[in-house]
Amino acid sequence: MKTPKIINGGIHSDERGSISFVNEFDFSEVKRFYNICHSNTEVIRAWQGHKKESKWFYVSSGSFKIVLVKIKDWNLGTIANQPIEYHLDFSEPQVLIIPGGYVNGFQATSPNSQLMVFSNFSIEESQNDDFRFDKSLWYKW
Repeated sequence: MKTPKIINGGIHSDERGSISFVNEFDFSEVKRFYNICHSNTEVIRAWQGHKKESKWFYVSSGSFKIVLVKIKDWNLGTIANQPIEYHLDFSEPQVLIIPGGYVNGFQATSPNSQLMVFSNFSIEESQNDDFRFDKSLWYKW
């Protein structure tokens, strides 16, 4: 896959409580995951990305604005498209697939939000494919 994609999930509720799910998310490529917690809505994490590594984002609590940019030239930091903005919220389970070739930035839109990030690279592989750019580029946070 070469472009970002949303995988929709759902919520089932009954007298016992509720279950959130994204049943179409295939974990077969995942090698690791981590959880990011933003205690407030002021923090912006941008821009980080990978030429080859893919990521999957899932909001496990609260909500996030996630912005993606496809990189045209990794050395010069030139972009191939305008920023693409997504809004993920725990109340509407979704997984955002971010293929290699993109950088991402994100900001919690509600306090104490948590973002689970899944990766198809080991930490060692990821460190050799890690690119970071100034958060003031390409998008007005």
